[in-house]
Amino acid sequence: MENRPDNLPIEVDDDPLETRKTMRTLLEIFQTLLLAAVFYFLIDAVVGREMVQKISMEPTLVQGEILMVNKMAYKFNEPQYGEIITFKYPLDPDLAYVKRVIGLPGDEVEVTGGQVYVNGQLLYEPYISAAPEYEGVWDVPPDELFVLGDNRNPSADSHVWGFVPEENVIGKAFLVYWPVDKIRTLKAPDIFAH
Repeated sequence: MENRPDNLPIEVDDDPLETRKTMRTLLEIFQTLLLAAVFYFLIDAVVGREMVQKISMEPTLVQGEILMVNKMAYKFNEPQYGEIITFKYPLDPDLAYVKRVIGLPGDEVEVTGGQVYVNGQLLYEPYISAAPEYEGVWDVPPDELFVLGDNRNPSADSHVWGFVPEENVIGKAFLVYWPVDKIRTLKAPDIFAH
């Protein structure tokens, strides 16, 4: 036993009830942060975000807008005509591009006289900024897509560098969420509406 003078104050542990409350609060904070991290990574696995970097999708998408992308859209379904997709640029997979699906595997895409045809059918394209000033015919290979920008003439897209392998597709753009005053959903028009 240790000797201590009688006039020194005796140290007493904190109130056990207060200690338990503090521990419970710390545990709740830890659980909340852990749950937030789990939700963030789960959501990030399903929904991506992409910033529009160039003018190739004007007037539909403007440089600086931020899109929400459904990464699961093509896990169980195939891309459809007119959908806006994000994908890894085939010539540099570190870059993500945003374009519109025009041709699916097996299609013949023809651009002539300022019009776009898929399998001989004229497309209805109210979203483009101007008629294309180039011409060409492309046969879309299996497991690849033909994509074009809505700002047809300055757009670097399939008419310039070729097809997008389906494995490069990140997902389907479905919402512009930034800037706040430009929030809107992105729906694929019926491009065969004629």
